Amino acid sequence: MLKRQQPTFSEVNLSEHDGVRYLHLGTEWVQGSMRIDAPFEIDLEYVQRMMAWLLFVPEDSVAGRHAMQLGLGAGAITKFCYKKLRMTCTAVELNPRVADVCRAWLRLPPDDERLRVVLADAAEEIRRDEWLGTVDALAVDLYDDEAAAPVLDSAAFYADCRRLLTEDGCMTVNLFGRSSSFERSLACISEAFGAQAVWAFKATREGNTVVLAQRSATRPKRPLLQQRAEEIEARWGLPARKWLKVFKAIEK
Repeated sequence: MLKRQQPTFSEVNLSEHDGVRYLHLGTEWVQGSMRIDAPFEIDLEYVQRMMAWLLFVPEDSVAGRHAMQLGLGAGAITKFCYKKLRMTCTAVELNPRVADVCRAWLRLPPDDERLRVVLADAAEEIRRDEWLGTVDALAVDLYDDEAAAPVLDSAAFYADCRRLLTEDGCMTVNLFGRSSSFERSLACISEAFGAQAVWAFKATREGNTVVLAQRSATRPKRPLLQQRAEEIEARWGLPARKWLKVFKAIEK
């Protein structure tokens, strides 16, 4: 009888520079960060942009919605949604050491009635019936140790992601890596969601491109997006007005 092979998990380590604590998976590549004097704010620009789904929902409807993060990283999205937005939060992470380090060194709160960390393979977990149609804000940031390309990046995977979402739910995806292909990834997302439902930012200076896909395509008028951006900035401190200069639907 063959023994089932146990998964091998990457080493998890931390570094600090200029008041910021960085998470690494055994390499110099940054997998997440936390400002030590502001642990529940979002430090990295591309991670801030993954909150652009806030532009598509009324501000007063945010608290109590459900946020899911695939790939915990330093936990920035889950912490922000839990502490600042008062959402119910689920994070799916394969490596238990990442969750342990996030709790010990990156101020991730313990599980409670609004926060749950699920140790599982994201591709398998999101097919479970309990999650279907329950997620308002899905953040996908799944990378290998070298941050070379997304680990899950197929039309079938993005179709599974779409099935998680509520009618006005959104998925945001970080596309980055020297072995990745933005055009291929965008085509897969468009196949799963429909091109009319897909929006994209310009790349950050570091090369991260955040793509947003809506469960149900809408095209809010510019004045409404401007109003919501101002509300987001005033209430939660995210640079949402700047987003509108570098964020647009991929099809007119």
